[in-house]
Amino acid sequence: MTVTLASLSQQTGLAVLDHLEQSVSIPVVDGLQAQGDLIVIPLPVIASSVRVRPGARWRDVPPEGVELLRGAAGGNPHTLVADPGTCRWTTDVSDSHWLAIGIFETSAVAYLLHPEHGATGCTPGAYVVRRQREFEGRRARLVAD
Repeated sequence: MTVTLASLSQQTGLAVLDHLEQSVSIPVVDGLQAQGDLIVIPLPVIASSVRVRPGARWRDVPPEGVELLRGAAGGNPHTLVADPGTCRWTTDVSDSHWLAIGIFETSAVAYLLHPEHGATGCTPGAYVVRRQREFEGRRARLVAD
């Protein structure tokens, strides 16, 4: 089944900006995905530096989604959305680079939705959600969306 930006927005009640093409099919991939100041990385790619803490508290992703991060100065949110009972999320993570926001595991396609960037889909699996950083010379700073 093809999911469009319009159908995902309607299903979740999360609006996207008018400049985005609403009828576009949302791409679903199993690799790295960047969206503004976030990056989604398959857990096996960075399992040596990121792990779920023992006794982690997992939460099911509700129909309205989970806000992962809001842009700088109260900007637009990045929201993880999935069908009920297919995806769970935890912020109880350890990351040697101090960039991880959390980890989600999904048994069906899960989506990352943002009002300005649109949406991308993640195939079933485990993923780390991290802040992105950029370098200016030798100095690193978090990407501000």
